[in-house]
Amino acid sequence: MLETSFWIIFLAGLLGGGHCMGMCGGIVTALTLNLQAGQRRWLIMLSYNCGRIGSYVLIGMLLGGLAEAGLTLLSARPAQMALLVVANLMLIAMGLYLAGLSAAITTLEKLGRPVWVRLQPLLARLLPIRHARAALLAGMLWGWLPCGLVYSASLSALASGHATQGGLLMLAFGLGTLPNLLLMGVFADTLRSWIQKKPVRLLAGLLVAGMGLMRLLLLATA
Repeated sequence: MLETSFWIIFLAGLLGGGHCMGMCGGIVTALTLNLQAGQRRWLIMLSYNCGRIGSYVLIGMLLGGLAEAGLTLLSARPAQMALLVVANLMLIAMGLYLAGLSAAITTLEKLGRPVWVRLQPLLARLLPIRHARAALLAGMLWGWLPCGLVYSASLSALASGHATQGGLLMLAFGLGTLPNLLLMGVFADTLRSWIQKKPVRLLAGLLVAGMGLMRLLLLATA
């Protein structure tokens, strides 16, 4: 079941490329602005994404650890099942958003805005990015950007009930988002225009929603 969760979370990150373009497109553009193609450009992009994924892993470990502590005080199995159900309902809602069928999940992004308001000025000080260390720090900050897709994956980390598993789930999610954001730094306009096409968004969104539905069915038969 856990191995299946890793793959599903990875694919959700991969298929959520259209959402990533909208949320992270600005910082990716800022990172590569005035940088010539070549090793330095790739180093900047890799550093940024390492920082971003590192923050995701930290979030996963914190939430998984929090759940691990909480589940010891509650009846563990029912509480964990409830968290898993909520996590998969969030995944379905995210799929519907990616498909352009519902924007309900965007209301969740408001929850993280108070934190982001405090972090955004720190990020602004790092721009424009001129070296890998600044890109790494920018990525670490950007990992806390309010994002429905990240919140969907984070709930799965919370539902795992373990700090290590929560961190690994968020690592799988981060790796899933990696190809889109790496490619965007090189083929930004071409990739953005392709991934924002309605049929592409619809297919990707329905696949993500289908993954959430499949996990609910697996829970029901477990």
